[in-house]
Amino acid sequence: MDIGRVSPNQLWEWLHDGGEICIADVRDGGPYSRSHLLAAVSVPLAQCEVLTPTLIPRRGTRIVLCDENEQMAEKAADILVSNGYENVSILSGGINSWEFEGYQLFSGSGIISKAFGELVEHELDTPRIDADVLKQWHIEGKSFHSFDARPLAEYRTVSLPQATDCPGAELVLRIPALLADDETPIVINCAGRTRSIIGAQSLRNAGIKNPIFALKNGTMGWQLAKFPTLRGETNIAPQPERDGIALAKAYALHVKEKYQVRVISMGQLRTLQEDLSRTTYLFDVRQGEAYESGHFPGSTHAPGGQLVQATDSYAAVRNARVVLVDEHLVQSVMSAHWLQQMGWDVYVLEGASEHFTEKQHDSPLRLNIADSKQKKVTASELEILLNDKKCSVIDVGESYWYREGRIPGSYYSMRTKLNHVLMRFRFDETLVFCCGDGSFSPYAAADAKRMGFSDVSYLYGGRTAWRRSGFPVERIGEDTDDRVLSETDDMWYPPWARKEGVDEAIMQYLTWETGLLEPVSKETYIKFNVKR
Repeated sequence: MDIGRVSPNQLWEWLHDGGEICIADVRDGGPYSRSHLLAAVSVPLAQCEVLTPTLIPRRGTRIVLCDENEQMAEKAADILVSNGYENVSILSGGINSWEFEGYQLFSGSGIISKAFGELVEHELDTPRIDADVLKQWHIEGKSFHSFDARPLAEYRTVSLPQATDCPGAELVLRIPALLADDETPIVINCAGRTRSIIGAQSLRNAGIKNPIFALKNGTMGWQLAKFPTLRGETNIAPQPERDGIALAKAYALHVKEKYQVRVISMGQLRTLQEDLSRTTYLFDVRQGEAYESGHFPGSTHAPGGQLVQATDSYAAVRNARVVLVDEHLVQSVMSAHWLQQMGWDVYVLEGASEHFTEKQHDSPLRLNIADSKQKKVTASELEILLNDKKCSVIDVGESYWYREGRIPGSYYSMRTKLNHVLMRFRFDETLVFCCGDGSFSPYAAADAKRMGFSDVSYLYGGRTAWRRSGFPVERIGEDTDDRVLSETDDMWYPPWARKEGVDEAIMQYLTWETGLLEPVSKETYIKFNVKR
C-alpha cells in the first residue's frame, strides 16, 4: 500500500496551522518513553487495534505515524487505512530525521501536562511542604488532613501514613464535607509533582479557605527522605451526602464563573457531534465504579485527575473539541478549567446525569474485528485447565502489572516479540492469552493462529476477571523470571518499580520533571494560559 510521507519541516508547519492533527508514535512504550516528539502520543502497534478508535475517533483526522525506521509505521498505516482512515501519512525517516533537522526529542510521558503543572506552581506560587516538615507534623501529632490525589490502584502500590485516597477531580467533590473548620491544614500528594500541584491548586481555586499545601516531590520525596511508606491501603475518601454535594457544587460554581467554563446543553452537544469536520471527544470524568454503573451513551471513561495529568493518553488529536460529563457539574468543571488553561477547546455538558443509561458494554470499538473473534475462555474454565495442567497461559498485558499480580504460572511476552517467543511451544499445544482487561489478548491469539498454532484462545475479561472471580494472583519474584519470555520494554517503569538504583532513578526523574518548562516553551505550538 502506498502511504504518503511527510518531512519534518512540513510536520512542524502542520503543528502550527491550527488544524486537527494526531502524531502517533507506534513503537512500544519503552522506546517511546526514551525519545519521542513532544506532540506525539503513544499508540503502540501492539495495541493499535484497541487504542486507535478511542484515541482517534474521526476517520478523516490528519494522522502522522512515526517510529525509528518506518517499518512499524507502515504496518500501522496498513491497519488504519484498511479500517477507513482517510488521511494517513508517515514521518519520513522517523524520529531520527526529526532530530537531524534540528527539532527536539523528549523523554518521558505526559510531558505537556507535567510542564503545565510546573508552570502552574511557578505562576501561582502553589504552597508546598517538604517531607521532613510533614514528618515532623506526624511526630508532633499535629492535626492535618492528608489526601493522595492518585487513582486507587496507584495509591495501593505505595502510600503515605495517614493519607486518604481522593483522586484528582474528586478533591473538590469529596473534601469539603470532611472539613470541620477552615484552619486545619490540607496536604495533597501524588507520586511526584504534577497531581500534587494541580490538586492543591484546585482546592485553592475553588475558594477553600484552609491552609493548603502540595507535598514537594510527593511520595518520591518522602521515600528519598527514608520515611516509611505503606502498601495495599484501600482508604478512600467517601462520597459526600446531600449537604456535602451542595457545598461542593457551590465551590465548583465559583470556579465555573471565575474561569468562564463553557456549559452546553444536550442540543448543543448534538450540534457539535454532527459536525464531522472536527473531532469531538466526550469524556466521563467520574471514577470507574460510577462510570460502570451507568454513563452517557457513547462517552469514554477518563477520570478527571488523570485526564489533566496525562491528557495525551485520552485525547490524541490536537485542536479537537472536548466535552466533559459528570453528575454534579463538579468533577467536570474542575477538570475543564484546567484543560481550558492548557489550550483545549473544552465544554461541560449540563443535565447529563438524566441520560446515564449505558452500562459498561462488552463490545467497545475495535479495529479488524474479524481478527479479534477468537475462542475465549472464562476465568472458571481457565482455572480448570490450569489445575489439570492442560494449557499454557501467556500474558501480553503491561509487564509492570503482570509482575505485580500475575495468574500463577503464567508466562509473559510483549506482543511484538511473539514471533520469536512462541517458537518454544508446540504447534498443537493449548495456549491461552491474557492481558489486564481482555482487550489486547484476542489480537495476540489471532497472531498465534496465523503462525500455525491450532488450539488458541484468550481469557475473557483478562486478569481483572480472574481476580474478581476470587482466584489467586502472585507477585513475580527474583526466582521466577524464567517465565518472562521477552524483554519488558513495553512501557515506562516508574522509579519505585525498579529492582535496583531506586533513589538514583527518583532523583533523575524529579530533575527531569522540574526542568521541563524550558524545553517545552520552545515548542511554539504549545499555548498555555495560566489564570489567577
